Amino acid sequence: LGLLTTSYLMFRWSFLDSFQITTTVSDMTSTSERIAGSGLRVTRQRVAVLDAISAGEHVDVDSVAGRVRSAIGSVSHQAVYDVLAALTGAGLLRRLEPAGRPALFEIRVADNHHHLVCRSCGEIVDIDCAVGSAPCLEPSPFAAQRDFTIDEAEVTWWGLCSTCSAQ
Repeated sequence: LGLLTTSYLMFRWSFLDSFQITTTVSDMTSTSERIAGSGLRVTRQRVAVLDAISAGEHVDVDSVAGRVRSAIGSVSHQAVYDVLAALTGAGLLRRLEPAGRPALFEIRVADNHHHLVCRSCGEIVDIDCAVGSAPCLEPSPFAAQRDFTIDEAEVTWWGLCSTCSAQ
């Protein structure tokens, strides 16, 4: 993608994040092109797994496996795990692991956003960067003393969604 297109998508993601993401990189290129562009070999299983996760979703492995089976037929759980690992390693998916929950996967990878999790129902909402640009938060001086170069901050806020709060 060109610089103008990438800038536009980042602005659009940032602007629409509090509503609903309606345009993603996958709208601009096919799933196969995205996989090939990441350096991975294009396979039917990789295409089906990437297509199984929509913008704004945080999906567990069982849900992905069910969607893939509906799309292409029989596929083992191990194959889905392997594909998720490959797509995550290639930067096409992001893996998140909220405390006490199974691993979840999302396709929003082009920014440094965070998450808000409802303690009651488990709903997860994307939250844009807390302050400024990546890594979003300033660490204590301890990080500099330990000779770390920080490039990302991962923050999870916990609370109750409006539906659970009302109950």
